[in-house]
Amino acid sequence: MRRNAIVALAGGIGAARFLQGLVHVLDPRQVCVIGNTGDDAEMHGLHISPDLDTVTYTLAGLANPRTGWGIRRDSFRCLESLKALGAETWFQLGDRDLATHIYRTERLRKGDSLSEVTGKIASVLNLRSAIIPMSDDPVRTRIRTPSGELEFQTYFVKRRTRDRVTGIRFQGAEEARPAPRALEVIAKAKGIILCPSNPFISIGPILAVPGIREALRQRRDSVAAISPIVGGRALKGPAARMMQSQGMPVTPLAVAALYADIAGVFVIDKEDRKHAREIESLNMRPVISNTIMRGLPQKKALARLVARELGMRA
Repeated sequence: MRRNAIVALAGGIGAARFLQGLVHVLDPRQVCVIGNTGDDAEMHGLHISPDLDTVTYTLAGLANPRTGWGIRRDSFRCLESLKALGAETWFQLGDRDLATHIYRTERLRKGDSLSEVTGKIASVLNLRSAIIPMSDDPVRTRIRTPSGELEFQTYFVKRRTRDRVTGIRFQGAEEARPAPRALEVIAKAKGIILCPSNPFISIGPILAVPGIREALRQRRDSVAAISPIVGGRALKGPAARMMQSQGMPVTPLAVAALYADIAGVFVIDKEDRKHAREIESLNMRPVISNTIMRGLPQKKALARLVARELGMRA
């Protein structure tokens, strides 16, 4: 990784869209992504890494543009056969996507690390940016609800985020170690970006790995976070409902407060400019822009703005 690289902490679809713009305005070799693995799960005996794959497929130009996940024009014949056999098929896995999971699972069972496997997949798909998991150790997001605790994909995909969230637990986080290179790239980066991802279930698991939040505190003046909340709503996913169910106001200010110890810059949408002064009171510098990424021009414009705020030429 180049010394003047940008490191991005990323979840899934929202982060992938932003990163697509970032690699257009910077040399992709300057971009290093630390991806969330709290969403990882085992399906049909295979190790699935949804967020890592979403970012990888998007930067490789393979992602399904309609859904933001999976592979463009993939078929689902294997899943159809599994359904005919009586297997649960609520988690959609395309045939080409399955090849990734089969390969990952085989390599992991042979003793390779998730970092090594993720790097190999990125290399085969000709990515010029580095993608590393937050940890090679298993960390699994668990969602607490009034009816009990749910495995993340059960909450997110099978139950379509219908349950009221009363708390979140990152199983295994206390024992986990940051992936090799994770702390190094944070320490050496020109700038660090917290992508516009869900702060609880996308960025939260990364920050729960011991050492990562502390490393970001050391670099606070070089860290910029982008709000995933615009005008009282989440642009993607259940972040707004999670905030409401936990008694939090659905505002970028509430998100800024979650990051105040690790980010010196906080990017908000023009629609939320009224919160700028309150964000300043958190000792954060608010940056007001258009954060809604409807297409590549908007993705590039937001990425260019954030890169410049971190002192990168874009």
